[in-house]
Amino acid sequence: MDRKRSAALICAAVLAAALPGPAGTRPAGGPAEVELEGRPLVALTFDDGPREATTGPLLDGLALREVPATFFLVGSRIGGNEDLVRRMAAEGHQIGVHTFDHVALKGLSRRDFDLQVGKTRAVLADLLGEGEFWLRPPYGLIDQAAAGWAGGPLILWSVDPEDWKDHDVDRIVAAVVEHVSDGDIILMHDIFASSEEAALRVVDALLAKGYCFVTVEQLMEQRGAAPEAGARCRAFPPAKDRGGNF
Repeated sequence: MDRKRSAALICAAVLAAALPGPAGTRPAGGPAEVELEGRPLVALTFDDGPREATTGPLLDGLALREVPATFFLVGSRIGGNEDLVRRMAAEGHQIGVHTFDHVALKGLSRRDFDLQVGKTRAVLADLLGEGEFWLRPPYGLIDQAAAGWAGGPLILWSVDPEDWKDHDVDRIVAAVVEHVSDGDIILMHDIFASSEEAALRVVDALLAKGYCFVTVEQLMEQRGAAPEAGARCRAFPPAKDRGGNF
């Protein structure tokens, strides 16, 4: 058994023992008790989906590696892809909101904010049952008013390979693997074939280095961070390394 496969099995076994239900099904915001003390942890996240042609194969690859991720979904893209979203939840991935139309959340009225965020949460609740479904603001942009309406933490990122920029798989992989550290949140997108390929190569490379992949929620739980409404969350390093990244 190669090193990366062994690491994946160890992490998966610990996660499976801690998550409720036969497949670890849980909407975002539920309890996450995972014993991974001492292991370098990383949360792999995806924006802008779901998209059948790319999200489906990505889920296949993650399942093969027994690796969880966090998906921030665009509400207008859920219709017709409901089975993909159900599969995400059934396979233990965390699911969050990336607005309904992928719009910036700065300067919106409360009504428009609810049409973008509340509407997407309602769609997800209809599919998966009630959950908090944490928010990632498009472009990372949000003002004080919208932060106050978020109803949960704002999940940003600490590693951004800009996988949308040139679709150069080798460059994307290097931009993650050469810069990632314990507690990082990696930003990628599951709507490009190049990103799908790069993400799975990133997973393989980091597993070989001894990293364990967790959802954002599990990362917060492991690092003792409470999910405070409106808090901007970029990374969750070990306590000794913290420098205001929460």
